[in-house]
Amino acid sequence: MKIIFENQEYEIPENKTIKEAFGHKIKADDIIAARYNNIIASLNHPIRKNGQISLISRTEKEGRNIYIRGLLYIMSKAFYELYPESYLTINYQLSNAMFCEIENMKITDEIIDRVKQKMQKIISQDLPIRKVEMSPEEAKAFYAKEESLRGRLQTDINKEKVSLYYCEDYYNYFYGTMPISTGFAKIFDLRKFRNGFLVEYPSLTEANLLHQNEESLKLISTMEEYDELYKLMKINTVYRLNKKIQEGKIKELILFSEAIHEKKIAEIASKIKAKNNVRMILIAGPTSSGKTTFAGKLGMALRVQGIKPVTISVDNYFVEREQNPVDENGNYDFECLEAVDVNLFNTQLLALLAGQEVELPTFDFTTGHKQYLGNKLKLQEDEILIIEGIHCLNDELTNQIPKENKFKVYISDLTVLNIDYYNRISTTDTRLIRRISRDYKFRNYSALHTLKMWSSVNKGEQKYIFPYQEEADCMFNSSILYEIAVLKDFVLPLLEEIDDTHPEYSEAKRLIEMLRYFESVKNIDLIPNNSLLREFIGGSIYEA
Repeated sequence: MKIIFENQEYEIPENKTIKEAFGHKIKADDIIAARYNNIIASLNHPIRKNGQISLISRTEKEGRNIYIRGLLYIMSKAFYELYPESYLTINYQLSNAMFCEIENMKITDEIIDRVKQKMQKIISQDLPIRKVEMSPEEAKAFYAKEESLRGRLQTDINKEKVSLYYCEDYYNYFYGTMPISTGFAKIFDLRKFRNGFLVEYPSLTEANLLHQNEESLKLISTMEEYDELYKLMKINTVYRLNKKIQEGKIKELILFSEAIHEKKIAEIASKIKAKNNVRMILIAGPTSSGKTTFAGKLGMALRVQGIKPVTISVDNYFVEREQNPVDENGNYDFECLEAVDVNLFNTQLLALLAGQEVELPTFDFTTGHKQYLGNKLKLQEDEILIIEGIHCLNDELTNQIPKENKFKVYISDLTVLNIDYYNRISTTDTRLIRRISRDYKFRNYSALHTLKMWSSVNKGEQKYIFPYQEEADCMFNSSILYEIAVLKDFVLPLLEEIDDTHPEYSEAKRLIEMLRYFESVKNIDLIPNNSLLREFIGGSIYEA
């Protein structure tokens, strides 16, 4: 095979693994996988095609994900060997840690210490992690003799091969590429936390340091609430969701999800009403959280409380183009706070709160200048401002407005639905799937276009939204129990258009494999036209 590696061409015998071919070139001890013809591949992946190979370290996004996945595998092996009867669940991510629980055991400091020591022993032994593939028939015969749920979900979907990762006698399935041995996990910690424990790991920006995670109490509370609801309904895994869909109970799930949203939005409106001096509601959240529909629903709930909402767009308050800051590449940075005319924004907000009439600007993005087109506003006593924007949780945006006049809402798709007990669904992935559907439906952008810009979008969120989420007066979880089962048929064909000539192919392939775990919801007419999901599939009454 002719392989380009580090700008040089090599002739490699067919079926030689990447590690066998280029192991002598791996100098850094943080190399964890490889990119082979735009596919994320294990270092044990056999070379069977001509093409290009590059190495992936854990300082990259893909490498860090593999590091976390492998660390969770080691943790689950340690638990199984020490407490074989334990029902371990990997629930959700909190900053640089994964929150886990044992359903049938009370977590103690002694348990955590024993498991941590066991993990360190497994890591020090640098045990091989082998991928074993079976046909669907072989897998069914295998599980007929096994009572374990580890990897069993694979047998319920149309997969040509069922994969399990073995380390000694322990097996499990973790969705995605795995490290080839246990010695990679040099930096981690295990810590008792609430009714479970945290598996902690380094951040992407500081790959060799371990910081104790700050408790994001509001975020945790929001996720716990949904976790308990889904467990109560017995639909906290994709297997259970699929079963409900197969049994024809999708209408019940839709009504349940919509009822949760309506209840929470009504509670937020009541809180705003109870806080008599609130004059403006500031809404922020990462992309594809459903801010448009949420703002519309909240506005209606406020009207029920006798409060009339008036919307102001921060986008009309950009500084003049020649004053706009530039990034390190010399391009205009429209996401930084300095791109907003904060002084003018606050001056007009103060005037409105004082009962004065102001002429609102309209920003012309073609010329890069504000225009005044006679759009005047005077806030009445029963009216309240609703402002949505990337910096709305940052007090610097409204630095002249008294705190008691502001009510801040953080909104995000904080999914707690997991593939199975060991494989979680990333909240970022659910937003990405929403974004792909919306971009194609309303902006005529391909899935490839969305994937190309996704990294840049995430960077802006990490910098300007997530650090301020705990500043919110309340959080709204916009996740919808059945959403991926609906979005699957919208997004799957778009992702399948991306071939291996594009660097985004590996990400597309990963999302395709995840979507295939879901049973499709075919009858989308059951989804109400005021559902938040309609923002991403069309037919919403809140569409402009």
